[in-house]
Amino acid sequence: MRLEPTTPYRSVQGALRVLETVARHSGGIGEAELARESGLGPDRLAPLLRMLVRESYVERLADGSCVSGDALARLGAARDHDEALRAKLQATLDRLRDSVGAAVYLSRYVDGEVKVTQYADSPATPKVNEWVDFRVSAHATAVGKSLLTQLDHQGRRDHLARYRPARLTSRTITSDKVLLSRLAAQPPTVPVLDLQEYAVGTVCAAVPITAGSSVGSLALSLPVEHAHRLRQAAETLNRSAAPVLLSLAI
Repeated sequence: MRLEPTTPYRSVQGALRVLETVARHSGGIGEAELARESGLGPDRLAPLLRMLVRESYVERLADGSCVSGDALARLGAARDHDEALRAKLQATLDRLRDSVGAAVYLSRYVDGEVKVTQYADSPATPKVNEWVDFRVSAHATAVGKSLLTQLDHQGRRDHLARYRPARLTSRTITSDKVLLSRLAAQPPTVPVLDLQEYAVGTVCAAVPITAGSSVGSLALSLPVEHAHRLRQAAETLNRSAAPVLLSLAI
């Protein structure tokens, strides 16, 4: 399966420029002036504004001008920032779950460990049954492999030395050499896939979510009978990484 790369990081850079420009105009700024001051052309500005309004980072006034939104004020406040960030991320994950029709997961690599920090599922989109602890199965999961791709070669070797790749299904890669080669060859803007490597009956995709020095991943899972939807769902996941990255960057 070949997936076209997208650039959520570029979107976040543009979004931050828009937010900085809007914040300088507490009384509101029109779209034409916003384009001039931010240096973003209309073709690039329009989708960024749609995303920022949808995520409540920007609010449109009755005359069409833009002001800073409630979500930006809540995340920008030092008090209760962590709680506000968690709530904002959960709302984004819930919306993403509904748009892709799959359970979605946010994970981080912290102190050498894989941690799924938040997820959004539903009766129609159940999460993966964690039959083997995600911390010891990074070699087999899309989440784990996406996190490992963001480490340097020594970091990957160190992780695999601590957590030896075990065979979880007939598709699991257990060779360090093969796994390290595939991780090194993985394009950073293309989703990492798990095609029944972790669990029979489940396929997954993950994209990197790195804010500053924090290594993270955004992932989805589907039952294998919906594997025909994995390509489209993974592309949507990749395009939708920007709002998650933006929340982490603010």
